[in-house]
Amino acid sequence: MTTKTLFLTAGVLCLVACGGGTDSGQTTSDTPSATTDIVETTDAKPAQTLTQILNAQPDATKARYQYRHPKETLEFFGIEPGMTVAEALPGGGWYSKIILPHLGNEGKLAGVDYSIKMWPEFGGFATPEFVETKKTWPATWTADAMEWRGGYDTDITAFTFGNVPSDIKGQVDAVLFIRALHNLARFEDKGGYLTEALKNTHDMLRPGGIVGIVQHRGPEDNDDAWADGNNGYLKQSFVIKAMQDAGFKLVAESEINANPKDKPTTDDMVWRLPPTLGTSRDKPELKAEMEAIGETDRMTLKFVKE
Repeated sequence: MTTKTLFLTAGVLCLVACGGGTDSGQTTSDTPSATTDIVETTDAKPAQTLTQILNAQPDATKARYQYRHPKETLEFFGIEPGMTVAEALPGGGWYSKIILPHLGNEGKLAGVDYSIKMWPEFGGFATPEFVETKKTWPATWTADAMEWRGGYDTDITAFTFGNVPSDIKGQVDAVLFIRALHNLARFEDKGGYLTEALKNTHDMLRPGGIVGIVQHRGPEDNDDAWADGNNGYLKQSFVIKAMQDAGFKLVAESEINANPKDKPTTDDMVWRLPPTLGTSRDKPELKAEMEAIGETDRMTLKFVKE
């Protein structure tokens, strides 16, 4: 079977390693490449429901549900057993470990990393040695993900933006960008990385295929320069326009992952909040203040390929 400089660097590393509310207001060259009952696949062994999978996760993973709402998010995007799904910047598999058993034996998951050319733009942690390890990322991530399938034979593969295999083009049912867009936007002027990723996404998807986006959301009245991705936040209007310009239609938006307590000013960055707490590790009072806010306010948007 084939199966994200001091505080900023810490925040990027944390987000690269990582990715209950109610829905309010739904509108309807680089490297080698809301269910309760069991949902049956064509194989004898049924795929697991999201409820079953989430109940079986470690406590550390469950602690994030209050901020990440994985069940509601994946249901909103319409992720179902048997689908072919691509996950951008899957990192250590926080979401992959949930998606894989849900896709079941008939499903396929592709991990998609940033272009090798983009990684040196981070500076700091992205040393030449680090970038060199990224060349083998598709193979190492695929090997790791084989252990996350929960006993299924889900097909797994991995590649990078800028290096999409020809045989997957037009074959993908859904592409997920879960807190993965801000760095692409941040370095767009350096190499057109957001433009490239969205074009690759359009190419991968079948007609009518889904793009699911969860992204740190900055206030619309903050400066555009602040919301360029460098601080982790993007404006919802920016994301919608970028997607529409790339050939996608907005079909639904949700407040599943909203956090009204997160009201960043232009002095703030994503990584001041949990889980990074980059500005308050040695400041107990500030740390308590950040923890009371919780994780970031996030937009949740669903697009389709036109």
